Amino acid sequence: MYYLRVFRFYKVGRKKLTDVKTLIKNLHPLETKVLLKYGLKDELTSERLQAELGYKEGHANQAFSWLGGKNLLAETSRKPHTYFELTDFGRTVAENGFAEERIISYLKDNGPHLLPEIASALGLENKDIGSAFGSLSKEGVLKMNAEKKAEYTGAAVPARLTVAKELIAKAAKKENSQLESTELSKEELDVMAGLTKKRGVSETPFRTLERETVTYKLTGDFEQVTKALKEAGITGNEIGELSPSMLASGDWRKGTFRGYNIQIPPARIIPGRTNPYVQFLESVKDQLCSLGFEEFDGPLVETEFWNGDALFMPQFHAARDIHDVYRLKNPTHAKSIEEPYLSNVANVHRNGGNTGSRGWNYEFDNEFTRRLIMRSQGTVLSAHQLHKAKIPGKYFGIARCFRYDKVDATHLSDFYQTEGIVLGKDVNLRTLLGFLRMFAVEIAGATEVKYVPGYFPFTEPSIEVHIKHPKLGWFELGGSGIFRPEVTKAMGIDVPVLAWGIGIDRMALMALGLNDLRELFCEDVERVRLRKAKF
Repeated sequence: MYYLRVFRFYKVGRKKLTDVKTLIKNLHPLETKVLLKYGLKDELTSERLQAELGYKEGHANQAFSWLGGKNLLAETSRKPHTYFELTDFGRTVAENGFAEERIISYLKDNGPHLLPEIASALGLENKDIGSAFGSLSKEGVLKMNAEKKAEYTGAAVPARLTVAKELIAKAAKKENSQLESTELSKEELDVMAGLTKKRGVSETPFRTLERETVTYKLTGDFEQVTKALKEAGITGNEIGELSPSMLASGDWRKGTFRGYNIQIPPARIIPGRTNPYVQFLESVKDQLCSLGFEEFDGPLVETEFWNGDALFMPQFHAARDIHDVYRLKNPTHAKSIEEPYLSNVANVHRNGGNTGSRGWNYEFDNEFTRRLIMRSQGTVLSAHQLHKAKIPGKYFGIARCFRYDKVDATHLSDFYQTEGIVLGKDVNLRTLLGFLRMFAVEIAGATEVKYVPGYFPFTEPSIEVHIKHPKLGWFELGGSGIFRPEVTKAMGIDVPVLAWGIGIDRMALMALGLNDLRELFCEDVERVRLRKAKF
């Protein structure tokens, strides 16, 4: 029985010793230095490690995380802190003063003025002047006289402005431009509440930062590990990697090397490459440019004028319904539309203008035409390009469009179109069919293609091109046609213009071998990484 107890003790002791030896071999130098520097009574924080061991904040947090995972460290407390950091706007205020101060000073020197006049004189926006006047009028410093002009009442400058300027000056003197809430008086905190917002909000002198100071202590288990580190002569200053300078100088001979476990599997190496869909879009651009096309582009936010009116779509057309386009909430309308294009298009809608058409015979709404919407079709780019296009000329664009639509395998609420126009005296329907076949066969990779008559208010004749997907069956790839004179002549063009708007997302379905448009914008990085493009 005695020998059995000795054997068991020896076996348990050997296991603990082996575990400790394995542990110290796998300790990172960041952990080793902490274990050798501190004891059980020491309270450890990130700031202390930065000050005493020269760690960066990230290094300190890594050391705490790794030691905690090995049960050599435990969290003892968390203390929240609130800081107020000076913003760029706050630095501008420090140089120029608050808008309220500048308004008071201006009215003292120049007498009553209209708010827009004050804004112009001080180089401030009307909204800033209005906001400042509202605050000061409530405090009795300013008032609006009978002529609707702002007037200084002679009252003292509000104390809050004095305190606010002192806070900004105090923060500006600090290296990190921060004030901690604990160092501010109650009056200063009350004023600060109106000067700061959470991170990300602009035009406030301060932004609020909330942080925590986490305190840790080493646990009892660390003493055995520390003892083993000292016995093994491990200091945490071992060489982890050789540099060219160390080889050149011979300094590597003076140090000791950190041990490595060659049994640990290597880190996964993921080579970077272009997203397959982005690669497909670039390939389409390359092919069109190689054919002599010039690329055009435009804003995502458009007016009803360029999105529909310039394309001879009547303002009462069903496609103008709110369920087909997204309207902007603020601002709702553009300030103006370029002339003479507004007048030309308005006349075409009213009576056909100089196009030989009868138009749509209604009173064109100049207010409606300025309404701002999200671009709903790529053809808006062609409308913009017409009045500045060369003849002959070939142009294309890849446009992101937005429509209120039910999302499924072949429909998205926002999607890409490749839009193109070809201008010239000799272009005709045969030319257009050749381009459509190129998109369907050479770019999308379809083997079965058909052309179907279509209707669009801005083209005549109008053609839809359809392709057959191996699993989804037949679906429309896009629409095309020859622009009507009502579209081209209003923009000063008097030659045939071929136009198409092809769903490039749908072409990608075929080209990339997918069965659902939503896979093009998949959030699963692994699936995107494994997807292969053939370009």
